[in-house]
Amino acid sequence: MIEPVALKDFFITFFASALIILAGAAYALLYAWSKVTANSRIRPAAYGAYLVLAASVAELTYTAHFSSYWLIISAAMLIGYFFAPIGIWHLCVKTHAGHDLTTTEEDKL
Repeated sequence: MIEPVALKDFFITFFASALIILAGAAYALLYAWSKVTANSRIRPAAYGAYLVLAASVAELTYTAHFSSYWLIISAAMLIGYFFAPIGIWHLCVKTHAGHDLTTTEEDKL
């Protein structure tokens, strides 16, 4: 059984958990933005957000006393957070390939 988080570590656990959500969202948004604008300077910022995410997961794992299969779940979460925006981008590109976004007068009728 997992030991409960000590009261002194509660705020660290809370903020590490919140930072995981915010850094994951920042990574996904910056990755998508770098693909939409074709700006290669944004991509390092996306990977920087992912590094913040990884550090937050490491801190949460340490503070919450994760062990055994919880470490596997933490690693799976990191892998999933890394590949999800990439997979979603490819899915969107393949889904919308061949769609013409211009409207003609005939389409309006």
